[in-house]
Amino acid sequence: MKRKSTKTPNRTRALSIRQPYVEMILRGIKKAEYRNRPTKVRGLIYLYAGLKPGDEESFHDLKVEPGELPTGLVVGTAELVDCRPSRKYRGEFEWILRHPKRLKRPFKPKNEPQPAWFFPK
Repeated sequence: MKRKSTKTPNRTRALSIRQPYVEMILRGIKKAEYRNRPTKVRGLIYLYAGLKPGDEESFHDLKVEPGELPTGLVVGTAELVDCRPSRKYRGEFEWILRHPKRLKRPFKPKNEPQPAWFFPK
């Protein structure tokens, strides 16, 4: 009798973030992602480095040039632990991230990236 596999597909969500902000998260500099809507998602998430670059000044703050950081790849993970109204930006929400970890081998998502959440595998 053949046993049915109990292995479930990876349903970890990915959050699309522009460079250099995802690099700031991975370095532990940026501890919150700011979005215009709240989220109920909690737990481990993938960090996807989007194709569009962020603010050029932020690249200089990291002492890197636009184009030096990976884009279009899932580059790390973090735990999304909380969501609250932003104290910094009116009308925005802080998505609180903890324990960022860079992947040893970044990967290109199999599924089409979305502006916020998507399943990369």
